[in-house]
Amino acid sequence: MRVITGSAKGRPLKTLKGRDIRPTSDRVKGTLFNIIGPRVVDSCFLDLFAGSGAVGIEALSRGAERCVFVELQTAHLRLVEANLQATGLRDRAELLRRDARAALVDLGNRGRKFDLIFVDPPYGQGLVPEALAGIDAHGLLAEDGWVICEHHGKDPVPAAAGGLHKFREVVIGETVLSIFRAQTHDAGGQHS
Repeated sequence: MRVITGSAKGRPLKTLKGRDIRPTSDRVKGTLFNIIGPRVVDSCFLDLFAGSGAVGIEALSRGAERCVFVELQTAHLRLVEANLQATGLRDRAELLRRDARAALVDLGNRGRKFDLIFVDPPYGQGLVPEALAGIDAHGLLAEDGWVICEHHGKDPVPAAAGGLHKFREVVIGETVLSIFRAQTHDAGGQHS
């Protein structure tokens, strides 16, 4: 596993052995960043269920202004810290050792807003709908922001969660990227 491009291009990233962590593959990561493209530059990025931190680190390498990494497991958070140090990106990162639900409440209470939110919970546990509901309920998505959810093709993902609506889905083998944004109303009251 490595950083694909940007200021830390080619730097290897550490991960843990075993089934406890499922890092986003370089193929999926490449597809993700091809989709979000220039949106990442100067963005405030949230890496929820961060694991090794590979996606948030890629965002920082590609020009994100800041990234908040949320991870409950201490061993995984240490891995994120080590990977940030190895890539020289630690100064633009905030690490939160929290359950995703508690982190969303905390970030909402602090008035934080994110341009891009990456949600990659363990597969098969139905956590994507809950995460989307929390993001919407706590107002964490900045205006014109996107929430990108990585999930298994068999995991249920809603078409909408509160004010968030899925507008794109990309299938990469058994992995799916579902992309949400806030529903807006134009002057005539039409949804977009």
